[in-house]
Amino acid sequence: MPLLFPKRTKYRKMHRGRRTGKATRGNQIAFGDFGIQTLEASWITQAQIEACRTTIARTTQRGARLWIRIFPDKPITKHPAEARMGKGKGPVDHWVAVVRPGSVLFEISGVTEDQAKRVHYLVGNKLPVRTRLKRRTVLGGEV
Repeated sequence: MPLLFPKRTKYRKMHRGRRTGKATRGNQIAFGDFGIQTLEASWITQAQIEACRTTIARTTQRGARLWIRIFPDKPITKHPAEARMGKGKGPVDHWVAVVRPGSVLFEISGVTEDQAKRVHYLVGNKLPVRTRLKRRTVLGGEV
């Protein structure tokens, strides 16, 4: 199972940060015909992204294309169980992608609208956020 994480980073550990505001980048469909867009802010783990990828690959046929628009580049640290308080920040436990409302997570093409709705339903059950299916628009009109 090829889990996603960066090859190298400038710093090993990060602050937790804030998840306020809406997505200003990555909020439009750029590659496919349909996109799965978040309606809430959250951290999405590498395992959740991989589960969605396998679900989309199994649901769609050979002619479909998939684009993963998020990447888990934020390290989350955790102390081992039953460790005493203090002793600094714990080791990196897993990696997450920070998403805000409006972020497009996945894009697909080469599928019908009914197939895209089915994919959205199945993928939405694997994510910790509410999502919606978004169609590509051309100059304000529907395709």
